[in-house]
Parts: sequence; C-alpha cells; structure tokens
Amino acid sequence: MSFAVRQLTRADVDAYRAIRLEALTNHPTAFFSTAEDLLQRTSRELADLLDALVFIGAVTPEGELVGIMAYERGQNRQGHRGWLYQVYVKPQMRGTGCAMALLDAVIERAKTEVLQLHLSVESRNAPALRLYEKAGFAIYGTDPRYMSVNGRYVDEHLMVRFFDEAPGKQTENE
Repeated sequence: MSFAVRQLTRADVDAYRAIRLEALTNHPTAFFSTAEDLLQRTSRELADLLDALVFIGAVTPEGELVGIMAYERGQNRQGHRGWLYQVYVKPQMRGTGCAMALLDAVIERAKTEVLQLHLSVESRNAPALRLYEKAGFAIYGTDPRYMSVNGRYVDEHLMVRFFDEAPGKQTENE
C-alpha cells in the first residue's frame, strides 16, 4: 500500500483523533494516555496539541491517516534533547516500511534542532524495539513498573539516539 509522509496540521484533527483512539484502544500497554483521556479532550485541545508538537503522519492516496509519530524539542537547559511520542502504525501498514519512513522523517527534523532524540517503549514490544535499534537508538535504562494497566505492570525501556557523537564521549565543556 502506498503512502506519503507529511507534517500534520490543525486541519487533520479528526483523522488524528480517530487514529489515536484506535491506538489507545487496541494497545493500552503501549501508551501512558488512555482512550478515556482522549475522549474527554475537545477538538480544539487536540488541534492545539497538533500545533504544539511536530506530528508526522503517513497518509494513503485516498487520504486515510495510517501512521503517526510526534516529536517535541526540549526547552531551556534541555534544548539539546528531543522526544519521540505517540508512535502508531495501523496493522495493515506494518511491514510496509511505513514506520521507518515516519521515523526517518522525525529524525531528519530532529537532527536540525537537537543533539539527541529520546523515547520510551514497552519492554516487551519486540517489533518496536527492532525498529528503533535499526534506526540507531540504544537502550540506556529500564523503568520498572512504569505503568499498571489492567492489573499488569509494564516496564519501559528508555532509548536514545545521539546525532553528534558516540554515547559516553565527553565534550570539551565537561
């Protein structure tokens, strides 16, 4: 299935709400937010979120939003760091290169603004871990019992990709 990758805007709020609700409903242990949280947010609040973060989407020729990723640049003393959030690709798009195309777009944007990109991922999500490792991310820690979902604890791996140097290398300012 073909798709194009582009930045989402306020005009995409309804499509964003639909794909985000699907993600939260079908994969509750993969996200900190819940479907119930999303349903309580107004369209204006979600449109403001689309303005506040950089959302990259995969869109089919028919206009269906089939994948999303969000990027946020740190502020002040964390201005050198960025974060990847809300990663989701619809099941029919998995294995098509869609997730990597979205991730590549986020990485290209982040490289122009920050020195490193961070994310967290459920420790048992093997496909996501493979994707991130293939894209150059490395685990630097695990947050045990990060969440409790339906009585089950979920550990999160913390991952980073450095754009400027190898992990652990000291700079002249240290």
